[in-house]
Amino acid sequence: MPRTIRITRSHKLATAVLVAAGSVTAIAATGGQSDAQPAAAKTSIAAEKVAGASTAKEAAAKKAAQETAAKKAAADRKAVAERKAAAEKAVADRKAEAKKAAEKARSEKQAANRSTERKAVAAPKQYKNNLDGWIRESLDIMKKKNIPGSYEGLHRNIMRESSGDPNAVNDWDINAQNGIPSKGLLQVIQPTFDAYHVNGTEKKLTDPVANITAAANYAADKYGSIDNVDSAY
Repeated sequence: MPRTIRITRSHKLATAVLVAAGSVTAIAATGGQSDAQPAAAKTSIAAEKVAGASTAKEAAAKKAAQETAAKKAAADRKAVAERKAAAEKAVADRKAEAKKAAEKARSEKQAANRSTERKAVAAPKQYKNNLDGWIRESLDIMKKKNIPGSYEGLHRNIMRESSGDPNAVNDWDINAQNGIPSKGLLQVIQPTFDAYHVNGTEKKLTDPVANITAAANYAADKYGSIDNVDSAY
């Protein structure tokens, strides 16, 4: 026969206490889990924020470094370009200075040449104021005018006619008797001088160069050359 178990008042109280304790434990366990989940989520978010901040900082630092490098590279390129431009300018300046100096030297040389040429043109040939100088000046004029004659032919006839005196006058021959005496180094009468006067010489019968040149012009017309004259003509 089964044993009848009496449940006393004490047993009922003990059971109630155990049930209550289990409920509290269950409630405590459930409540603890609920609180732990938000904390873990918060920790995860914070970690993500820290990681994101670190990544952003690294990106910013990297960008700044890249910008700095780009600026330095640009500055280096600019410096190289400036040095190149300065070098090219220096070369161009040297060439310009050399060209300027060469042009100046050429200009000065040309000016000197023109000055020399002007002096050569402006300064006529100088002749001595004596018989030798008169003959030589007359020969130069004769050459320009294509009048034949030599130094020897002129000198020989002058010495015979006047002994080299440009103011010599013949006051006794037929010409003198006719009022047109022969005068000068080659004893020329006025009508003959007027007819055979050579442009470029003085229009004065007793002028030494004019007298010689006119007489040589006359002798060339009558005798072919003053060199062919050996007596009165």
